[in-house]
Amino acid sequence: MSSWNSGCGCGCGGTSFRPTTMTARVLEVQCCSLLVCDCDTCQQVQVNTDDACCYRVGDCLCIHYNGAMTNSLPPQISATCIHRR
Repeated sequence: MSSWNSGCGCGCGGTSFRPTTMTARVLEVQCCSLLVCDCDTCQQVQVNTDDACCYRVGDCLCIHYNGAMTNSLPPQISATCIHRR
């Protein structure tokens, strides 16, 4: 679910990311992260957030992030805002 465009429009040839929202169900809660299942792709994703302890296994969340996702297992994103659905 990585959302990147080749070229950021400034002529540098770099990448730019667009704000993205993921709808996901919480599978596991850790100190500073959540393991979630993306409802659109059924992919497990680690969501890095200082507010992880506010959520519980089974919660359905809307997770806003900058569109960047690591190429790791599981992929990771850093949430800018999370709210329950």
